[in-house]
Order: sequence, then structure tokens, then C-alpha cells
Amino acid sequence: MITTVAISGYRSLRDVVLPLSALTVITGANGTGKSSVYRSLRLLADIADDRIIGSLAREGGFAGVRWAGPETISTGMRDGSTPIQGTVRRKPVALKLGFAEDDLSYAIELGLPVPLGTSLFNGDPEIKREVVWAGEKPTPARVIADRRGPRVQARGAAGGAVGGLQAIRTDMRPYDSLVRHLVGPNAPWEVAYLRERLGTWRFYDHFRTDDAAPARRSQVGTRTTALSPTGADLAAAVQTIREIGDGGALDTAVEQAFPGAHLEVGVDGGLFQLFMSQRGMLRPLAVSELSDGTLRFLLLAVALLTPRPAPLLVVNEPETSLHGDLIPALAALIARTSDDGQVIVVSHERTLVRSLRDAGASLIELYKDTGETIADASAFAAWTWPRR
Repeated sequence: MITTVAISGYRSLRDVVLPLSALTVITGANGTGKSSVYRSLRLLADIADDRIIGSLAREGGFAGVRWAGPETISTGMRDGSTPIQGTVRRKPVALKLGFAEDDLSYAIELGLPVPLGTSLFNGDPEIKREVVWAGEKPTPARVIADRRGPRVQARGAAGGAVGGLQAIRTDMRPYDSLVRHLVGPNAPWEVAYLRERLGTWRFYDHFRTDDAAPARRSQVGTRTTALSPTGADLAAAVQTIREIGDGGALDTAVEQAFPGAHLEVGVDGGLFQLFMSQRGMLRPLAVSELSDGTLRFLLLAVALLTPRPAPLLVVNEPETSLHGDLIPALAALIARTSDDGQVIVVSHERTLVRSLRDAGASLIELYKDTGETIADASAFAAWTWPRR
């Protein structure tokens, strides 16, 4: 289980450390940084597939996502007695992301690139430092793999001193993460473990429910143990839950949300389509006929009841388009899912937040102070960044 997430220099997250539990709710008013926390987690997951640089580019580039305030915020700046202004920079410009599990930690630092002549990619950030370590702090004795610029050292590398760090690569490109590219007999097994774990994190964010939404169309169906982020394979995912998952839990969730309703999956010419039978209706309604809120609840229910739970599931504002009467059923589903894997919910819907807190979720509330996102739980999380 992930115990801590740390973010520094990303949008309004100047320096935030978040303690996590099996079920964590991140809440706060609009504009306090909830979406930035969600995006930060997605950026960490992108490392496993070598997509972090591209993801940052799509967000507006390195210059557009960096913390825009002063390097340090004085007491006078916070209380208004001193103008907010830049100071002489003491540290390099950096965007840092990190997390800790029960016995393993990882941190990555991205910084300004070294310009390469007339290259059109001089705006891309470079990976300046990556460290994998055991325990709480990245002390030399606990470091497992350490990347500084193009050079990577690893503990226990073949031919190296027993228990010591040995240089195993000196050609790491500035846009390639060691998590993705450090492979072979000299690579510590912990790096492969991180690559696999990050690659299995699962994210759901604002399912489309418009008339042209993928979930409303018939699709070729195969066994689907995890609903796609677009929801295009909804019918196949429902049938998979019925055959190898907990179909009873799905029926209960649908009944709790829509009394008297029942889901059916039809197949025509190899194409799967979802139908809902409802009390009082003479025929089942095709998924194309369902309301936006009904379809969104079904998508969330199927995503949460997957037969193959993710080690980390992150759901961003699941309450969107849902009527208040559906929130208790949604909260019950989320709490159930946290029994099989770690869940983070980003939401400002008060009923959902309260219901999840009552179900045992830990609560992190964000607020803004002088443009900076502050987490009310940061004081209770320990984290030490490796120095560049």
C-alpha cells in the first residue's frame, strides 16, 4: 500500500506531502488544487510507459505547469504586510514527484534542459535525478538505484562490491526514466517491481455520457477484467463480472440505485450491447436510451467492481452528473472496493465525502494560502527529497 505521496513545484503544489490510507478522500473548495493532485498521480503512473514528458507537454509544457509563485513565501507575504515578489533563487528550478510504499520509496526530479543547438525540443524538461530506496529516508545505505543525469548506480550490481553502489549505465538519455529503461541482469529487481506497480495504477476521470459517447455504442466483446477509461467496453465488462466476478454485488448496486432495475447483455453479430430493464417498462432500454446520470453510475459501478482490482485506483469527481439519491450507493461501492485495493477519491461533494469518512476513509482537505495549496494533513506525513 502507498503510504505517502509527495509533490513539489507543480502548479499550485509548491510543496505538498500527503499521507494515504486504504481509502483516502481528497477534498476542498474549487481551485484549491484537487485536480493538480489527481494529475500528479497520473504523471507518476506515466513514468512506467515513458509518457511523463509528453504528458507535461500536453498540459502546456514545463514552463506552464511549474509553480508560478516565489521560491519562498515569507510571513509578511502571507499576511499582506510585504509585497509578493520573486527572491534570489537558491535552488534549481524543479518539478519533483515521489511516493513511498510500506518498504520502498521512489522520487523523480525534472528540471530545465540543457539547450541542444537548434533542436525544436529544447522546451522539454530533463530528468535530473531519480532515486529508489528502502525505508523512510534516502540515506546512502538505503539507496537501491540512483540516477544523476546520464549516470545510474545500483546496489548489488554484478561485479560490484557486495552491498555497495556500482555504476551500471552512463548513457541514460535525459528524457528516459530508469523505471522504464533500467533493465537487464544488473538492474535491481525493485526497479522492475516499480515499473509493474506504476503500470497497474488505474484512473477514472469524467466518463463521457453524451450521445456519441463510446459507452453508448455496440462494441466487439471479449473478457474485460478492467473497464477502459473511455467506458467503450461497458457491456463486455458487465458480462465479465457476471461470469468470473461478483455479479451479485453488481445486481445489488443497481437495485440500490434504481429499485426494480436489472442489467442484461445482448449479443448481435458479435457486438455486445447493454440493456436495462426497469419497473413499469414493457421492454428493456438500450444503453443509448439511458440518461447521462444513469449511464455514469453504471460506468462507475462496473469500474469499481472489476474482477481484477488495481493496487491503486484513483477516481476524480465521481459525483459529476449524479443525483443526490445515488450518492449513498456510490459511496457503498467505493468503500467495498477499498477492501480489495487502495482507493483515492477526489471530490468536493459533501454527502459523498461524509459517507466515505463514516465508512472509515481518511480525509485530506486542501485550501489555498497566498496562491499555494496547503494540505491539512501534511504535518503528519514524513518525506525527505533526495538532493540533486
